[in-house]
Amino acid sequence: MRIAGRSAIGRAGVALGACLTLAVPCAGAAGEDAPFTVGNYPVEARAENAVSAKSKALADGQQAALRSLLKRLVPVTAHQRLRALRQVSAGDLIEGVRVRSERNSSTDYIASLDFTFQAKSVRDLLRREGIPFVDEQAPVLTLIPLWRSSGRTVPHAEVAWSNVWQSLDLEHALTPVRLEPLKPQVPPEAVNALADGDGSALRALVAAYGGELVLLAVADQDLPAKRLSLTLAGRDAAGAFVLKRTYRIDPADPSYASELAAVVSLGILEGRWKAVKGAGTGADRDAVTAAGAGDRELLLAIEFRGMSEWQDISRKLAATPGVEELEVAGLSARGARVTLRYAEGAERLADALAQQGLSLRNAGGTWVLSQQ
Repeated sequence: MRIAGRSAIGRAGVALGACLTLAVPCAGAAGEDAPFTVGNYPVEARAENAVSAKSKALADGQQAALRSLLKRLVPVTAHQRLRALRQVSAGDLIEGVRVRSERNSSTDYIASLDFTFQAKSVRDLLRREGIPFVDEQAPVLTLIPLWRSSGRTVPHAEVAWSNVWQSLDLEHALTPVRLEPLKPQVPPEAVNALADGDGSALRALVAAYGGELVLLAVADQDLPAKRLSLTLAGRDAAGAFVLKRTYRIDPADPSYASELAAVVSLGILEGRWKAVKGAGTGADRDAVTAAGAGDRELLLAIEFRGMSEWQDISRKLAATPGVEELEVAGLSARGARVTLRYAEGAERLADALAQQGLSLRNAGGTWVLSQQ
């Protein structure tokens, strides 16, 4: 959702409000139009009463969901060209909304929604602007989430790691994912070999799962070092690859690192597919669409101790000169993921935020924002 935006629902407001009230889909996405649904999208707003809060959350949420959709379809190398579409009303492109979950108080509204956009209208919009895009989904990828701590598999943590992936919009992604547990016929030495970059071990996965597109997502937790290392190893629709990333673990919210790792990983898979389909360049293979390109577009992990602190941080962030296209990509009780654009880069943004009592620091490649 956009933290600061219009409070009016827009031309489609009445119809969408009815969909939310009934908690049923106004329209569904299937087949070739599946990528035009942004599923399980978090929205939240505060207003003088519950009705106004819900209306604001819907208005801001549908606008932010449109931006997420455009970033999904457009290669990261062309994301800057999307700025020309900032004034496009999402209400004119919405086809339907479905409620997955919602809760509210007298002044707050928090929900997870599925926004379905009109595929033809979105395609026509991008073509008119001459912006390259990919709207064809890749073949379904089988992904095996594995969780290890100090090199040992932890079954109960592996379930939580799988649930993190399940919470993402895997069905409508450009690279749809089917989650599977590790089958007993895959020996531990094959898993270790793949994680170490030995591509020959991929044969064991292919034989076990009966398909060429199989990927391990091995999370290795090091609590003393406060670090989560993630290895993606196997073959997706773009080819065989091994990629390693490291994320900082916050002891106060240890699950946040795994949530961020999964979001970034899905963005990597989508970027690789867009490069293969020819809408992007080789740079897209290693670009993280969720994290943005270079220093201008940033993904921040925000830490807070309660909703009042979150509201204070988000208000200060939105009011910082130069911050544009601020969106919430995920929200939990003690953390949030936001994307934004800042032309001067993360280091200069850190200086600007420090003047407002906020601390932005680079923790193992992840930009973390909190109160000082």
